[in-house]
Amino acid sequence: MFMQQSSKLGAGLYMLGLGACSTPNSDQKNIPIVEDKSWFSISLAQWSLHKMLQAEKLTNLEFAAFTKKNFDIDAVEYVSQFFDKGTDKEYLKALNQQANDHGVKQLLIMIDGEGDLGNTDETERKKAVINHYKWVEAAKTLGCHSIRVNAFGEGSYEDVQAAAIDALGALGQYAQPFGINVIVENHGSYSSDGKWLSKIMQQVNLDNVGTLPDFGNFCIEREGGQRWSGDCINEYDRYKGTAEMMPFAMGISAKSHDFDAKGEEINTDYKKMLSIVKAADYKGYIGIEYEGEELDEVSGIQKTKALLQRYNV
Repeated sequence: MFMQQSSKLGAGLYMLGLGACSTPNSDQKNIPIVEDKSWFSISLAQWSLHKMLQAEKLTNLEFAAFTKKNFDIDAVEYVSQFFDKGTDKEYLKALNQQANDHGVKQLLIMIDGEGDLGNTDETERKKAVINHYKWVEAAKTLGCHSIRVNAFGEGSYEDVQAAAIDALGALGQYAQPFGINVIVENHGSYSSDGKWLSKIMQQVNLDNVGTLPDFGNFCIEREGGQRWSGDCINEYDRYKGTAEMMPFAMGISAKSHDFDAKGEEINTDYKKMLSIVKAADYKGYIGIEYEGEELDEVSGIQKTKALLQRYNV
């Protein structure tokens, strides 16, 4: 089990620690807002098609067109690991062309593998912050509103929290002139503790640093201490966690796995979850992130879209 311990980071941090709570989702100017009769619009998170992408049955350049043609969805969320040529300017130009040709908005890039922003080692933490700079610039080029980052780190509850406050403050300040938001997903370990993550948002207190609540990623601890594999042995309440993150939400990830005969997701009560999102006065995009094994990816995405539409009233 994770233990809360007193912070030992001390003077090594270049922390902001500005205190008062802000609510980015209510006043952030570069978040697309839904203005029609529906209270949210639907986007597609690229990870929903990760099997096809990894098997090279689909490329990153084809993603926008595939999304519009197969699902009639006109907004996409990229994943950094599928950028074949990274942040090459000509490659980004080609992505823009594909999106423009098919009338698709490019909302954000989910960043992985660039170092832990909650690293308690100052040198490694600064390196991780700098590693994200190129993705801020790429997001700007693509017309995205945000990059999604992780708040991973090894150490005590308080030490990793302090390190994440430090790094997110620095990265948020870098991203401000670009008009790009830095948003943190509950993605395992401490970041899946809604109270822990909301405290970080309060302390960073920048209007371009927020959260990306994911309906399904609330496992705090897995067997063997693994980050991704292994059975979950300590799970945070997903409804409580989502409610805690919603004041800072700049995006939503509708995680889905399996469905019952009525089309309801069997792990998450979508009616209850979406009522929490709506109560927070959220009026942006909700991204489908299908990860199931029973249905193929296309069918799973279609089922998730239908479920979201059922409660978009």
